Amino acid sequence: MPPAQPTSPTAVVLLTLSAVLMSVSALASDQPNIVVLFADDLGYGELGCQGNPEIPTPHIDSIAHNGVRFTDGYVAGPNCSPSRAGLLTGRIPTRFGYEFNPTGALNERPGFGLPTAEITIAEALQNAGYTTGLIGKWHQGGTADYHPFRHGFDEFFGFLQEGHYFVPPPYAGVTTMLRRKTLPYGQTGRWVGNKGLIYTDHMGYNEPDYDADNPIIRGGQPVVETEYLTDALTREAVDFIDRHDDKPFFLYLSYNAVHSPLQGSDRFMEQFASIEDDHRRIFAAMLANLDESVGAVLKRLQDSGLEENTIVFFLSDNGGPTRELTSSNLPLRGSKGDMYEGALRVPFMMQWKGKIPSGQVYRKPVSSFDIYATATANIAAATKPNQVEGVDLIPYLTGEDEGTPHKTLFWRQGGRCGLRHGDWKLVRMGGRKSPNEAKWELYDLATDLTEQKDLASSHPDQLSELVKIWEQMNHEMSEPLF
Repeated sequence: MPPAQPTSPTAVVLLTLSAVLMSVSALASDQPNIVVLFADDLGYGELGCQGNPEIPTPHIDSIAHNGVRFTDGYVAGPNCSPSRAGLLTGRIPTRFGYEFNPTGALNERPGFGLPTAEITIAEALQNAGYTTGLIGKWHQGGTADYHPFRHGFDEFFGFLQEGHYFVPPPYAGVTTMLRRKTLPYGQTGRWVGNKGLIYTDHMGYNEPDYDADNPIIRGGQPVVETEYLTDALTREAVDFIDRHDDKPFFLYLSYNAVHSPLQGSDRFMEQFASIEDDHRRIFAAMLANLDESVGAVLKRLQDSGLEENTIVFFLSDNGGPTRELTSSNLPLRGSKGDMYEGALRVPFMMQWKGKIPSGQVYRKPVSSFDIYATATANIAAATKPNQVEGVDLIPYLTGEDEGTPHKTLFWRQGGRCGLRHGDWKLVRMGGRKSPNEAKWELYDLATDLTEQKDLASSHPDQLSELVKIWEQMNHEMSEPLF
């Protein structure tokens, strides 16, 4: 037998390089990117995939078409800040006292923010070697103790409080509708100027001072932003992907659309010229702008070759404030701030191409807590803290687990309380100072999705069982931090 020929140096290099590339590829498959697209105040019934024919949302809808749409997707609270605290920590925010929604100057008070002891999803992924970015709305505390950098984010571009103008005065390039207690010339209803500014008194108060001590910030420093804010956030998100597509990343893209103030850019206002009501037309323009922005982010993932190695979630922080924005929660009852389904059940979808079957409609209850759990369960280097209450959704979506992700979901905000247990829903709409004055209401969501028939009187045993469960869980909660 002839002697073996020595391997050439070039061949050794090629073999080594091939082995390294295979190793990197294997590691990449164990470290999918995570992108959370978080809308603000988007009602349950407003997307095309949710049944709305009036405002096309093809890009957001594509996430459902390429993955799964959850019909029973819930958030941790009925308004902005507690809902975000639940998503970031993966657990009921009332457990650590994050019960209410700080607005305005309250954002700047010491002690008003997400406790530093909480381990956020950003911290868990950062500890697994991920680069983490927050773009958009924070609303988890406006003082130095609560800066996103101190909660696991490597990069931040956005604002710290609950809202922000999309375009500041003089409102160039947009139609702006602002709430006012008193209209010019003693008019009532709606005052329409000829310079793109509309006032409405239908809410009975002035537009909140969103931009007071609330600049757009890059990292830790204020910047002057000239683009329409939804477009600016999308620009920053695409740039984040471009700069970090060579390593695993977590992108929390927290849009402030379609939250007030109502400001629709000229090009989208023209698209919806057929909508006669200015109020609805501006909302439609804002939603279409958001949809286009989601499309730009998805396209960049696709163009970068990251689409199949990225888990994408889309959801809203709470139900729509219908009277304020027109943001509809149909067919659900209620709106932002209460405990009916319209406040807590939101548009919710995800995709992970090649990993979960596309075009699914999943009808069992899931929670925003599950984003944290799903991310960490599918990242080899990540560890899920024991206190996280979410579950890994992947086995439920592949058919490996035919059970129910969440049998019981709990909410409390002062005297406003809720519990879903199986298909039964418990609601109490009390005030903050007199929480026990209101009576418990009971609904069977299996037969009464719109929560129209209160069964508290006719089903006392069922009511007693759910109240007992709620009270047991309530004893586990903390007193409000603020």
